[in-house]
Amino acid sequence: IAPDAHHVDDVMGISLLRVPPPALGRPGRLRAKRALDVTAAFALLAVSAPIFVTAAAAVRLSSPGPVFFRQRRIGRGGTPFDLLKFRSMRVNSDSDTTWSVVNDRRITPVGRLLRKTSIDELPQLYNVLRGDMSLIGPRPERPHFVEQFGAEVPHYEDRHRAPVGITGWAQVNKLRGDSSITERVRMDNYYIEHWSPWLDLVIVLRTVGEILRCL
Repeated sequence: IAPDAHHVDDVMGISLLRVPPPALGRPGRLRAKRALDVTAAFALLAVSAPIFVTAAAAVRLSSPGPVFFRQRRIGRGGTPFDLLKFRSMRVNSDSDTTWSVVNDRRITPVGRLLRKTSIDELPQLYNVLRGDMSLIGPRPERPHFVEQFGAEVPHYEDRHRAPVGITGWAQVNKLRGDSSITERVRMDNYYIEHWSPWLDLVIVLRTVGEILRCL
């Protein structure tokens, strides 16, 4: 029995189930999401400008090295891009094939504060304006881990059907860092299948709540 949301086509006497596209794959929805992203990113950059400048100065003064950290990530459709963050580690101490851990000695004192408050993610608003990312979506991963998880975790590649994001459904459900990749993939694909402006609003509110709890 086919679910009500699906349709059955008869092709040369064979009944085939027509599966609808994911919510974010439907006509017009990606364009609407993109318009909201650009508007919100400009607004957030304006509102957070004092924090942005203060964080940049703190990174510059606290340890030698550049203010921003660039790292290759994989976006929608498997397209690579350079993700921006405020640098939170000592220069030449980050690796593309290892995770940072709690009390990681590579993280500077200023970097620890930036990570705790998620201020280190602010430069990704530039990635949003460039079209590399959305404000909300599956978190982008490094190429090494995309290859590894794609071979090990069922439906991992399905999460690349949507734009990657600064925050997402998995993150507000406490799935980040060294949490279960399988569970994160399940949450990411749930978001893609059930996307709506209201779900995005829930994620935004829960993200803000998490940041405020860290202050």
